[in-house]
Amino acid sequence: MTTNNLFTPIAIGELQLSNRVVMAPLTRMRATVPGNIPNEMMAEYYGQRASRDSLIIAEASQVSEDGRGAPCTPGIHSAEQIAGWKLVTEAVHAKGGKIFLQLWHMGRLSHPSYQPDGGLPIAPSAVPANVEVTTQEFKRVPCPTPRALETAEIPNLIERYVHAACCAKEAGFDGVEIHSANGYLLEQFLQSRTNKRTDLYGGSIENRCRLVLEITEAISKVWGANRVGIRLSPFGIANDSGEDEPMPLYSHLINELDKLGLAYLHLIEPRASGAGQRDVDHKNVPSAAQLFRPIWNGILIAAGNFNRESASDMLAKGDADAIAFGRFFISNPDLPERLRLDAPLTPYNRATFYSRGPEGYIDYPALVSSVTD
Repeated sequence: MTTNNLFTPIAIGELQLSNRVVMAPLTRMRATVPGNIPNEMMAEYYGQRASRDSLIIAEASQVSEDGRGAPCTPGIHSAEQIAGWKLVTEAVHAKGGKIFLQLWHMGRLSHPSYQPDGGLPIAPSAVPANVEVTTQEFKRVPCPTPRALETAEIPNLIERYVHAACCAKEAGFDGVEIHSANGYLLEQFLQSRTNKRTDLYGGSIENRCRLVLEITEAISKVWGANRVGIRLSPFGIANDSGEDEPMPLYSHLINELDKLGLAYLHLIEPRASGAGQRDVDHKNVPSAAQLFRPIWNGILIAAGNFNRESASDMLAKGDADAIAFGRFFISNPDLPERLRLDAPLTPYNRATFYSRGPEGYIDYPALVSSVTD
């Protein structure tokens, strides 16, 4: 098996990249609190994983204070957060790397302890998730029943996304990715099990896709469409999500997104539908990239439990143009080089994914530090 196609240059939007190995967005809970501010340790982490003309998609970051729902996760809506993210983008650019930021709102998966007014988290409808959420004190509690957004509130929600996109540009990112996957707010609007609205944003597939499309168009006006990507999980089950019949919904959405000229579409494969909360390996489920490739004319990034061989196979078949790696980028800061050399991969330690300190974060060695000249 060859991996030459992983190291064929590619243009993603305006970015000219030397390889097709992308670092996936990974929540790590290392931001400084209060303020949810990126810090020097985060800059070191991303700098370690940067390499010349390679793409990193930085972790999900709240577009507004009410979008929070997990402890110590960064935001991108305040001056202090912009300054913190500048440390990160400068560290990545110093290595010749490129970096997008994922824009995030957790919607119903939040808790009153995170809300500025102590009220209920917002959602398309008052449908609670059948999961536990983590409070700011790292306690697990049942997910509350959210408050349904009023129709008149939606323009302000869109404006919060636009403000976050502007903040990401000021922080020095090369582009942004819209998080519309894994059961968070935008996917809550998409899916019939969480969207029971009867206004222009609910009911039909066209209406349920409306908010995602409006936000994508608004952010594209800030950045230019070729600096904007979007992430979807058509077969996802994370955070009590899921559509009974995904193909009609996601076929319509992807067809409409295709018209916008985005930098890329980022699809999570069914075998990774647990979104890192647990290992999932669905059997006899079609590849999302394979299913939607025929209706997507732009760059397609696939994510989901890939290894060197399966990534190369998918690229060779033409079902995707680049492959996003997550967990093995945590434990192998120089993952592209290891894949290029077919070098051994350091195993990851799941227990330190969401811990607070440097252990399991910035202490994984690069290959060059473990071999002698």
